Parts: sequence; C-alpha cells; structure tokens
Amino acid sequence: MTERIIDISERPVSLHARNSLLVIDSPDGTNTMPLEEVSALVLAAGQATVSQATLAGIAESGGAVVICNKSYMPAAMLLPFGSHFVQTERLAAQTSISAPTRKRLWQEIVRAKVRAQAHILEAEAGSDFGLSDLVAQVRSGDPTNVEARAAQIYWPRIFGDPSFRRRRDANDQNRLLNYGYTVLRAIVARAICASGLHPSLGLHHHNRYDSFCLASDLMEPFRPLVDSAVCDICRAEGADVEISPVIKKSILQSLYERYEVAGEQRTLFDIATRVSNALARVFAGEQRNLEIPRIRPVVAR
Repeated sequence: MTERIIDISERPVSLHARNSLLVIDSPDGTNTMPLEEVSALVLAAGQATVSQATLAGIAESGGAVVICNKSYMPAAMLLPFGSHFVQTERLAAQTSISAPTRKRLWQEIVRAKVRAQAHILEAEAGSDFGLSDLVAQVRSGDPTNVEARAAQIYWPRIFGDPSFRRRRDANDQNRLLNYGYTVLRAIVARAICASGLHPSLGLHHHNRYDSFCLASDLMEPFRPLVDSAVCDICRAEGADVEISPVIKKSILQSLYERYEVAGEQRTLFDIATRVSNALARVFAGEQRNLEIPRIRPVVAR
C-alpha cells in the first residue's frame, strides 16, 4: 500500500471524504486519493477547512493528522488510538517497564542516533570528526550526556557554519528542520499507535505538556535523514530560503523515499513500525533490544 504524506499549506483548501476517498478542493482544482493511503495529513495553512468525516476516515484507516503553528511545530495531533487489537495488553506492559530497561533502551537509541549523525557528517563534510568514536562511550541512560557532546560537534559542521546552533525559534535553517521534524514525529507517532503502544509514555523524554514523549524518543535515530535533506537545500538555496511549497516538497521527499534495510526496500513508516513493534516485544519480555537498523536511501539524492 502507498504511504502518502499530504502537506496542506500556502493556499485555501477544503478537505472532505467521499466514498472512502480524500477529496481536496483548491483554487487549482480537485484531487482525490484513497483515505487508506494517507499515512499523515499535515495542516499548516490557516485557511484549510476539514470535515469531521475526513478526520474520522483518516483515523479509521490508521492515518495521523498533525496541525502546525506558524513555526511549523505541532500544535495538535490526531492519532488512531484504538488501532491495535492487543493494545490493552501492550499498554499494561508499557506502564510496568523497569527503570534499568528504560535506561538500556535509551542507550540503544542514542547510540543509533550518534551513529547516524556520523554517517551523514561523513557524507556531507567528508569526515565524521570523531563521532563514531563516541558511540561506544554511550552508557545505560547516557549519564555523561554523550548525545549533547555529539551535537556540539555535529551541528556546526553539518552546515559548515561554526556559529550554527539548533534553536527552534531561529530564523535560519532551523525553520526547515522544524518542519521536517514535525512530519517525522507524526510518522513515528502513528507507528507507535499502530503497534498498540501509548505515545505519551516516553522512555527518556518526560514532559507533562507533551502527549508524544515516546515519539520524541523513537524519532531520534531518524532525525539525520531530515538534516541531510535540509543540508542539501541550504547548499543550493541558502539558509534564509523561503519555506515554499517546493522547499517543503524537497524535505518531504527525504521521508517519502524507500530505504534499504538488510537488503530489503522499505518505507520510513514501515521501518518505524518495525522498531515500535520491537519495543512492544521488549516491554513484554520477549526480546532484549530494539535492533534499530542502519538505513540508507535506495537511490541517492
């Protein structure tokens, strides 16, 4: 089945459901697609009108809806909460997980993230600047904060700008990162719900005002995919490029791509779902590790 991320922005549109189809009416005409193919609907336009039937249809088909603010950060999400038939059993296991297991899983996530950053940095800058050596230094729970140390190396070099810092409110390439991470978070949150887990019960991230702490945890190893796409855009257009529909499409392409995992071609949603299912098995005591895969695009950009 096709996994489509639908981005609604920049122009007034009306969305409604008809005969199991998503119908998008805009000044440019009408487009339709099966509701079951919508993996995520991103609403970033202030003049978008969405019917209740559309929201219900996407949720019933297993899709996610994310509503963005002006900084392209999620203001709200609609997720298919009851999408898994063993959800009660898995939620019980999720809530009873021990602190040592949480710390061990966070160690695995941070190691995968730093490893992915090293790979992207090597590809973009010609060197990983020692990031690969940091992977083995990540201990259970990351008490020495290797993640932050890696970030201090990574961010100034990935964009070739010693002054660059990751700040959500900065008016530079951070805007592009915000947008890409928003869509990535929606994909991972949907995968979590599809696996019968609750997205608010995080392993490391804990915030009483954040309903998607677990999504924030599991998306970490996949962030460099967005970083790479933004790096390509900044190289071609500059860090102050307008976030136009063309630029958004370019960012989304990095999340649309098929990736090679152990010799097989898979979508990012499929990969995230497999990691979420592995996490559910860890919670249930059926396996020990997440086994986060090393992925690469089937066709390089």
